[in-house]
Amino acid sequence: MSTAARYIPTRVAAASSPRARHFLYVVAALARTEFKLRYAGSVLGYLWTLLRPLMLFGILYTVFTQVFRFGGGIPHYPVMLLMAIILFSFFADATNGALQSLVQRDNLLRKVAFPRAAIPVAVCLTAAANLLLGLVVVFTLAIIDGVEVRAEWLAFAPILAVILGLATTVSLLLAVLYVRYRDVQAMWEVILQLLFWGTPIIYTIETVPERVREVLMLNPLAVAIQQVRHLIDDRAPSAADAIGRPILLLVPAFITLGVAALGLFTFSRLAPTVAEDL
Repeated sequence: MSTAARYIPTRVAAASSPRARHFLYVVAALARTEFKLRYAGSVLGYLWTLLRPLMLFGILYTVFTQVFRFGGGIPHYPVMLLMAIILFSFFADATNGALQSLVQRDNLLRKVAFPRAAIPVAVCLTAAANLLLGLVVVFTLAIIDGVEVRAEWLAFAPILAVILGLATTVSLLLAVLYVRYRDVQAMWEVILQLLFWGTPIIYTIETVPERVREVLMLNPLAVAIQQVRHLIDDRAPSAADAIGRPILLLVPAFITLGVAALGLFTFSRLAPTVAEDL
């Protein structure tokens, strides 16, 4: 039996609770397993979750403020840069981790009856737990950097919920497609690179030509991160201001809903045969 299978309580298959409660129970059990296995044998363990984005932040901040002199004149640039890196890293870690999750747990899928969606959802839940630690660091840095704490920060919660929902549904889509098409991994790596440079993480949206700006802001992640920047410092343009015409925000909204619908539909169609396809 695989290591993951040993961590899963045997009563999962025979659970008699309602479907939603059963699903949440399985997700929680798998998330605990994922967390234990990810940091097993690691000296620093959970701290690596924070160290990786912090090291990337340190490199990018040094290069773009000391070498290229890009972020030096932007108010609270370190806070905005770290926030964007933390949010994008969550999306990348969740989707990359979920992509191979079904294949990596093939023994568990063949031996235990449980909702297949629980596996990629558990991976996303683990990434979300790591995200919370990163956000604590970001908000601490914001206070140290002199960012004013405002009631508008409460609007961060629904933005975070949208990013989490998008990451989860994309993860479902990638995980179930990877079972049949292994090229999905290489394609997703390229897409993530395009998303990284197509999202205002290092640069600010104000520095982008207007025509290009409208195209970039069709990216749901760009909308979310730009709106977060506006919440941190209201001198930064909101997502509606950045895109030029607020009506255009309907496009990334429909893209988000479309991706969510595609992920849920595809997973529901292909999940029943996952064990046979592995």
